[in-house]
Amino acid sequence: MDPTRRRQAVAAWVLALPFTLVFLVFTAGPVVASLAMSFTDIRRTDVRTPFNVNFVGLENFAALLGDETFRKVTVNTFLYLVLGVPLTMVVALAVAVALNRVTRLRGFFRVGFYLPVVTSIVAVSVVWKFLYREGTGFNSVLAWVGIDGPAWLDSTSLALPSLVVMAVWRNFGTLTVIFLAGLQTVPKDVLEAAEVDGAGAWQRFRAVTLPMLQPVLLFGAVITGIGYLQFFEEAFVMTEGGPLNSTRSVSYFTFDQFGFGNWGYAAAASYLLFLAVVLLTALQFRLLRQRD
Repeated sequence: MDPTRRRQAVAAWVLALPFTLVFLVFTAGPVVASLAMSFTDIRRTDVRTPFNVNFVGLENFAALLGDETFRKVTVNTFLYLVLGVPLTMVVALAVAVALNRVTRLRGFFRVGFYLPVVTSIVAVSVVWKFLYREGTGFNSVLAWVGIDGPAWLDSTSLALPSLVVMAVWRNFGTLTVIFLAGLQTVPKDVLEAAEVDGAGAWQRFRAVTLPMLQPVLLFGAVITGIGYLQFFEEAFVMTEGGPLNSTRSVSYFTFDQFGFGNWGYAAAASYLLFLAVVLLTALQFRLLRQRD
């Protein structure tokens, strides 16, 4: 090897070494360790006697599939996904289309819609918990028109949709910014040609804008789906998973199992969630290729 290229290679490795070490110690290492834990019966009490841990193979995964609570939280997580992702994308796309027509103060509105995203999720959850409380917030508004508002977070049928509404409000700002950037890349001459051919606003949007936005929509669906699969903080702050586990997600279940000291069991649950994220992403990419 040429001496100059050798020195450049050595310099590159030296510069990359700090990040590589940090990645191996704090990311790759814990990932491998948690994967190994998922195949053992390790508990919190085994920390001082790690050699007493037994290899149990797929027993943790089999136990999860037979766990009634885990099945319940899996259904909840699926509902978060199928309710939250379409609503978030529809609201974000509608707002982005509206903002794309605005010529003044577009930056102001963009920042305003994005503010909930950068606000602490704990602070947002506390505020929305107050809004859902009986006698205040939304119920006080309903009382003005003579409607007795329900106990939003204490109802097994309303608690989960209520959390989804709050999550949509908080998260649509991210997709709005992304969709707005995508809309600004749609060639205006194509839209003008479609208008000359007699296509109305909805026809131009459906036949021209949406197909050109497919890659952006796919990216939005992937990141939003991953977020809803990991739904945790909102339920933790607002309902503590209740009532009757109606808002407890797989992430919340995993958190509880780690807290109970069932580390192997919790690690298995986290990898089932990881598998769900991978399958969802693969499905979305496959659907996009089929439409192309």
